[in-house]
Amino acid sequence: MTDLLRKIQIDRPGGYDALKTVQAPIRTPGDGEVLIEVRACGVNYADGIIRMGLYASAKQLHGYPITPGFELSGVIAAIGAGVTEFAVGDAVLALTLFGGYTSHITLPADRVFRRPASLSFEQAAALPTVFLTAWFMVREQVLPKSGDVWLVHSAAGGVGSALCQLGRLHGCRVVGVVGGAHKRNDALAMGADDVIDKSTQDLWREAKRLAPAGFQAVFDANGVSTLAQSYAHLAPMGKLCIYGFASMLPHDGRLNWLKMAWDWLRTPRFNPLDMTQSNKSVLAANLSFLSAHAGLLTAGMRELLALFESGRLQPPPVTAYALEDATKAQAAIESGKTTGKLVLIP
Repeated sequence: MTDLLRKIQIDRPGGYDALKTVQAPIRTPGDGEVLIEVRACGVNYADGIIRMGLYASAKQLHGYPITPGFELSGVIAAIGAGVTEFAVGDAVLALTLFGGYTSHITLPADRVFRRPASLSFEQAAALPTVFLTAWFMVREQVLPKSGDVWLVHSAAGGVGSALCQLGRLHGCRVVGVVGGAHKRNDALAMGADDVIDKSTQDLWREAKRLAPAGFQAVFDANGVSTLAQSYAHLAPMGKLCIYGFASMLPHDGRLNWLKMAWDWLRTPRFNPLDMTQSNKSVLAANLSFLSAHAGLLTAGMRELLALFESGRLQPPPVTAYALEDATKAQAAIESGKTTGKLVLIP
């Protein structure tokens, strides 16, 4: 094995040209750690926000230079003292707090999980962040009941497709929202019962038609473009789960500070007095700030992997890029045209 790893590094925030391929020494695993030879790295929308310098946890918990990436799969290449649950050669997947765009990584063993045999390395790398985010919102925040009706924005994307599947497992009726006709079948395949194509249909007229009494849960990563109406279409006791602000961010990698400031001013401020009268709730999720609840997330990951092993959950469609093409992958996901998940291959 080589003594050097390859990784994508961001020295300072910027556009796509801020993503640089660099080499660095491979760190020998210490007590309780494992070294993974990475076969695939998951790409998430948040990775581009890190590149732009706008991701709060990247600034507060790490700083720059930084390597983006929250998830990966690979093979155990070495183990540190005290590690008994893994052996060299085991196929695994892992959660990382940054650092995922790499050919090798040394991690605490408790962030690493055995790869289900039914999943390829590419599929395994595509799962942890999006499914765990969806699981956290569903299991810890929404507390679904059979018969609930959900509205899932971005239903053909990573978190959205995971939410569609989890909704189906909990006996909920899921209305998915997509931004193009080419995404409709993917949302249906992932578990949506109905799909609204907002590129050709009036989103909120269709939402009202499909759920006249409102939704028990709405999952929204768009931000200002939909938040107010997402909240307005909740049923009494309904919950709005916010996990992103994509509509405030560029589709071409170049920040428009004037637009962002205007969008920030237009972002809804939910009135607590109104909320007590309507019995509606606003919730939010960002796993990168939940390190104090690592045990909960570990349990969630194990529960999800058991569902994959039993065939009750399916991986989303995966599109692969070379590690050195991280720029292309980030440009693709920020375009809003992709479906499923993107991964990088070192």
